[in-house]
Amino acid sequence: MSYALLKMIHVSSVILSYSLFLLRGVWLIQDSTNLRQRWIKILPHIIDTVLLTSAVFLAMTIQQNPLQDSWLTAKVAGLLLYIALGMVAMRFGKTRRTKIIAWAAAQCVFIYIVLVAITKSPVLGLG
Repeated sequence: MSYALLKMIHVSSVILSYSLFLLRGVWLIQDSTNLRQRWIKILPHIIDTVLLTSAVFLAMTIQQNPLQDSWLTAKVAGLLLYIALGMVAMRFGKTRRTKIIAWAAAQCVFIYIVLVAITKSPVLGLG
C-alpha cells in the first residue's frame, strides 16, 4: 500500500474518530438518549481500529520508531492520555460533571496531538 493511501486512510479515520467523539460529547452535555444507541457503542471501536492500524503501518512505512523519534513519542503519549480521558468521559466518570470535564480536557489533548503531527515537534512552536 502506498504512503499516500495510508496517510489518507489515517487522516480520514482521525477526522471520523474525532467527529464522532465530539458528537458523543455534545450528546453527553445534552444528556441525550442517543448515547445509548447500539451503533454509537460499536462504530467508534471500528474507526479507532482502522486509525491505530494505519498509524502503525505509516510509522513502519516512514521507518520511524516512537522510542527514537520524540515527536512520535509525544503523539503516542498524547494518544494514551486522550484515550484515558475519553474512557472517563464516556464510560468511567462517576458524575456527569466529571465526564464533561474529561471530555473537554480530551479536546485539548487532541489539538496537541494534531499540532505535533503537523509540526513534527513535541514542543509546540519549535518545529
